Amino acid sequence: MIHISVQQSAIDIATEMARAEAAGAGAVATFTGLVRADDGVGTLELEHYPGATEAALLKVAEGAVARWTLSAAIIVHRVGPMHPGERIVFVAATAAHRGAALEACAYLIDRLKTDAPFWKRETRGDASSWVEARDNDHAAAARWE
Repeated sequence: MIHISVQQSAIDIATEMARAEAAGAGAVATFTGLVRADDGVGTLELEHYPGATEAALLKVAEGAVARWTLSAAIIVHRVGPMHPGERIVFVAATAAHRGAALEACAYLIDRLKTDAPFWKRETRGDASSWVEARDNDHAAAARWE
């Protein structure tokens, strides 16, 4: 089962964990990303291209399912304005055993950081700036090629 959601509403961890656990696997690995308050960031706003973003996330999830025997691959990503401490992304991979679930979870977050078309803008006080993917994001994604 693959589940993809790009949403403005807050990520409900309990709902997403229940979805992952319902897949009936022996292992559930998850990652939850939070908006950081680096250097006084007050707001992080994500924009996306509807349709293209979901398609890119689906391709990432399908890549995980093709590499590992998974019961589920779940990606939930927020868009719109968010503040430090809010959940920005949740990924889960479920498999019969922890090794596959853990590796697939890492793959999901590593690949979506560079493969999904999101545009990030940080606001500090009265100034805002666009944020590019970091070199370590590209390095993490490249390890799966």
